[in-house]
Amino acid sequence: MTEKNYDVLKLENQLCFPLYACSRQIIRKYHKYLDALNLTYTQYIAMMVFWEVKTINVKELGKRLYLDSGTLTPLLKALEEKGYVRRQRSKEDERVLLVEITEAGEALKEQAVSIPAKMNGCMNLTPEEAMTLYHLLYKALS
Repeated sequence: MTEKNYDVLKLENQLCFPLYACSRQIIRKYHKYLDALNLTYTQYIAMMVFWEVKTINVKELGKRLYLDSGTLTPLLKALEEKGYVRRQRSKEDERVLLVEITEAGEALKEQAVSIPAKMNGCMNLTPEEAMTLYHLLYKALS
C-alpha cells in the first residue's frame, strides 16, 4: 500500500476529532460559570431538563441527555445530595424511577439564567453559523 492509502488515518481527516476537541473546549469554558453553582456540566444539562419539565422518569431523562443509566445514577444521586432533585418510585409502576425538581433546584434556575448568554460570547461564530451548527449536530445525532 502507498502512503496515500493511509491518509484516511490522519487526524486532520477525521470529522470526529474537531467535534471531540470542540466539545471539551466548550465544557471547559462552562466551568467558570458552573463552579459558582457547584454543578458539573452534566449536572447542569440535567437541571435544564428539570427546569423545563419538573418531573421525569430516568429512562426519558437518559434519552433527552443521550446518557445511559450507569452515568445517570451517580449524577442523580449527586443532585439529590445537593438538594436539587428528589428520586421516588412511580405509584403506578414501581419499576419506574421518577425524578422531581425541589424548591432549591428551582431556585438555582435564577442563578443559571445568565449562563447561555455568557457562553454565546465565548463562541467565535455568528448567530447564523451557530444555528447552522446546531442543526447539523442534531442531524448527526439522529
